[in-house]
Amino acid sequence: MSALKLAVIIGSVREGRFGPVVAEWFTEHARAHGAFEVDLIDLAQAHLPLELPAVSPAMDPNPPRPDGMIDLTERLAAADAFVIVTPDYNRSIPAALKAAIDWHFTQWDAKAIGFVGYSGASGGLLAIEHLRQIFGELNAHTVRNYVSFPRYYLLFDAEGKLREPEEPAAAARAMLDQLHWWAGALAAARSVVAV
Repeated sequence: MSALKLAVIIGSVREGRFGPVVAEWFTEHARAHGAFEVDLIDLAQAHLPLELPAVSPAMDPNPPRPDGMIDLTERLAAADAFVIVTPDYNRSIPAALKAAIDWHFTQWDAKAIGFVGYSGASGGLLAIEHLRQIFGELNAHTVRNYVSFPRYYLLFDAEGKLREPEEPAAAARAMLDQLHWWAGALAAARSVVAV
């Protein structure tokens, strides 16, 4: 079996976002873990209109998509697993992330998903809880372990390095181990039977 493909998705697109710093940190750990071929996807580089197509992607898995979304769609389809890097906005997820999810359907189906959250007090956990509900509806499996950075602005230095990296690194390894097991199991299942 070839290496499993992991897409790490930066869920925030707003100006001044901290997501790329957190995503680079996690991507470095995912590559060092060695179990995945890692693709870092920045939603800020995709055209993500909030208006969905007239026919739901659940009914038509290949609805007409804007040209600026084609690369994103292909990269999501190629992935065996995902890690969503997200803050929480008003106790939920960024609008661009929800649009990216809603514009797709089969791309998430029967795949494993993990989370890295960051924000002020909650460390992204409010967004992660919403994402678990959303991906459950899309027949994706969210792994139990996650990485969280509450008050991230105190945890990273001016160069984007963690001041105390050991505990987050251990959390990332544990999540990647779970993600690898589930991604492998689901990839094998998808190759045998449509879910």
